[in-house]
Amino acid sequence: MLHLSPLFAAGFQLPPNSLLWAIAILALLVIVGVLGVMMMLYGNIWFQAYMSNARVSMLGLVGMSLRQVNTRVIVQSKIMAMQAGVANDPSTGVSTRRLEAHYLAGGNVPGVIKAIIAAHRADIDLDFDRAAAIDLAGRDVLEAVQTSVNPKVIDCPDPQKSKKATLSAIAKNGVELRVRARVTVRTNIKQLIGGATEETVIARVGEGIITAIGSADDHFIVMEKPDLISKAVLARGLDAQTAFEIVSIDIADIEVGENIGARLQADQAEADTRVARARAEQRRAVAIAQEQEMKARTAENRAHVVLAEAEVPLAMASAFREGNFSAHGNGAL
Repeated sequence: MLHLSPLFAAGFQLPPNSLLWAIAILALLVIVGVLGVMMMLYGNIWFQAYMSNARVSMLGLVGMSLRQVNTRVIVQSKIMAMQAGVANDPSTGVSTRRLEAHYLAGGNVPGVIKAIIAAHRADIDLDFDRAAAIDLAGRDVLEAVQTSVNPKVIDCPDPQKSKKATLSAIAKNGVELRVRARVTVRTNIKQLIGGATEETVIARVGEGIITAIGSADDHFIVMEKPDLISKAVLARGLDAQTAFEIVSIDIADIEVGENIGARLQADQAEADTRVARARAEQRRAVAIAQEQEMKARTAENRAHVVLAEAEVPLAMASAFREGNFSAHGNGAL
């Protein structure tokens, strides 16, 4: 049998409650194990965020996983924003919670952050809420910012969407002009949500060009000064309620087409000739009808004359029988 008296004599004492110590050691082991697992799963990305001053805690990473959020996407986006200096800017409103919310809403978090960084570099007013709204609306917010910084050129008409390569317009003198224009636009961030698209801008510009040419007295004026068309179209404010701002409208090509006015006049003269012929034919038909009617009346009158001539012998015979007519013409006996 083991004797413990020498141990007590040496100063060693058993804990008053060995069960509590066992629970404490077990809890410590569990905590160490959980921390070990967390470090295995999130240690690399947490260390990356920590070294980048992205302010993402280990518990926050665990919470993202529980909420089925891709932690790497959120952390890398936060690091990108922090390194670009937009995460610390209160005007942009970039925070981890907002990044998670936008991810759960189905948005493109890296694209939004890149757009905010590009806008910040270009001194364009774009906060996280507006960028997220544009992204959730189905627009490419990064492309919109890039177009705002570097305007793009749109052909009018668009050869990919229109069967015609040029716009056809007619001046007041009736001469047709075929025009091809190039419209330089940049994105209007404030009206990107709900604003009209490129198709509307092309249609409005085409309408304005046709109206401007149609208002010219002579096609030579338009060909001599094509910039008059651009100025007239720009003055109409065609970019209202659209997602773009028109920078310039340039006439890329202009050529003379048909003389529509002369052709219309010729067609009108031909039509007038046909009408005159029809009216003459109508009058001829009426005259022929009247001629036939007069012939019928003449025949009728001739018939009356024949009837009257037939009654003369009968009258003479009757006069002879009655003794009212003598052979010598002396009248009655």
